[in-house]
Amino acid sequence: MAEIKEAARPDFAAVVFSTFGTVFIAELGDKTQLATLLLSAQSGSPWLVFLGAALALICSSLVGVLLGQWLARTLPPERLATVAGILMVTLGLWLGAQAVQALLVDTTRA
Repeated sequence: MAEIKEAARPDFAAVVFSTFGTVFIAELGDKTQLATLLLSAQSGSPWLVFLGAALALICSSLVGVLLGQWLARTLPPERLATVAGILMVTLGLWLGAQAVQALLVDTTRA
């Protein structure tokens, strides 16, 4: 039975490249990138800003990996996928509601 589980696992390169691509695309243009852009411009030490930002991303990714590992051991895969889907939809609705509220506030000021 353990052999079947091992065979179903994606290979090293697939995991690394899909993770890199997903995180790289998700991080483009977000608040973190804008903050590092500003810190680099203000500090005059872009390599130190890069080092600090890289370490911060590594640490926050470690939290996600450890939490994901714990959840994978705690919940069955189907339930984990359902919880992740519900969380993403809820987050999307919440962010959408905030955007609509911000638009309504801006239109009442104009």
